[in-house]
Amino acid sequence: MNKFWIILFHTYLNKLKTKSFLITTLMTVGITLVLTNMNNIIEVFDKGGGKEKVAVLDETGQLFPPFKEQMNALNKNLQLTEFDGSEKETEKEVEEGKFAGVVQLRYDAEQLPEATYKAMTVADSSLSSDLQTGLQQMKTMLAASKINLTPAQLERLYEPVSFEKIALEENAKTEEELNQARGLVYVLLFIIYFAVIMYASMIAMEVATEKSSRVMEILISSVSPVKQMFGKILGIGLLSLTQLTVLLSVGYFSIKRNMSSLEGGFFDAFGFGDISLSTIFYAVVFFILGYFLYATLAAFLGSLVSRIEDVQQMITPMTLLVVAGFMIAMFGLGKPDSPFIVITSYIPFFTPMIMFLRVGMLNIPVWEAALGISILMATIVILALFGARVYRGGVLMYGKSNSFKDIKKALQLTKKE
Repeated sequence: MNKFWIILFHTYLNKLKTKSFLITTLMTVGITLVLTNMNNIIEVFDKGGGKEKVAVLDETGQLFPPFKEQMNALNKNLQLTEFDGSEKETEKEVEEGKFAGVVQLRYDAEQLPEATYKAMTVADSSLSSDLQTGLQQMKTMLAASKINLTPAQLERLYEPVSFEKIALEENAKTEEELNQARGLVYVLLFIIYFAVIMYASMIAMEVATEKSSRVMEILISSVSPVKQMFGKILGIGLLSLTQLTVLLSVGYFSIKRNMSSLEGGFFDAFGFGDISLSTIFYAVVFFILGYFLYATLAAFLGSLVSRIEDVQQMITPMTLLVVAGFMIAMFGLGKPDSPFIVITSYIPFFTPMIMFLRVGMLNIPVWEAALGISILMATIVILALFGARVYRGGVLMYGKSNSFKDIKKALQLTKKE
């Protein structure tokens, strides 16, 4: 047993000290800090108070005041300036960078407003869309005045229809709670998805690297292949928990520090203001079980190859399973209670993401989540027993990999031992 712990901590410490691990951790910490301080960063780089300046050429002499009033209500970061010069002079101002663009206002044949927007590039669709929306609102008001509609009648006409959603199921989440849960589950699904792919692939690469350097021949003479396999799985597992602990700690303290600037908008829409303990519990459980499922699979697939360049080819089917589970989960964000999602949540290779999606967004019975976890654990045990046999023979195989036919050869070598 002592040799098992030696392998576990040797794998953990060796990977912990590698430049690739340190660089990726620092880069991810940097990205986390940027995302949680985005508002402060934008304020640093914004000039002129963050306002975009747009020149307006009013050919009618009447449309600029109501147009400016509409735009002030629609976009407070947009500064409209009436320009008295010619069209060419205005375009020159835009070319010199004094204005983001120029809007030419005029009447059409029915004496209703229309406009032309000119800018160095029309790639900024949000700006042109705001200008078009403001013009549309002004046109609606002018058209209504021509048919003698009062402002109150116009407001009543465009008032959003009342459409209340009520769930009849007992303890069902409200629409607001469901939207928050959807955003939070979306983010956590990404964490599970990328972590499983990255760390499972790391295990396969570690095994293949040792085989290619013939270190495996020395190891199997002193430590059983099964201990090697689970030592590497747990070693990389500790590594993943170390990295995630660093990232989540940095993210948590950064969010706490910038709580006032993050309130509302993205922060609240993604449910970060009120995370339930049950969601955190299930996220941890399904992350750990998902890791062990794919890590075991990756370990014995990695034992089948002798060259590092063959690793990606061998683990491609495993990667496709993770991608398939993630894509199904993305579909399930819109329909978490559909029969397709319910059925696939019990397929063990999809359970870590899809069952987590269901428990995060719906109030499903505890027995359903427990059944999914039980199926997942049983699959891990079966895969571990089978994987250990394949691993025991696979580490003795050298030469070019011939895809999954090598599993049969590995099992035959295991029987000969």
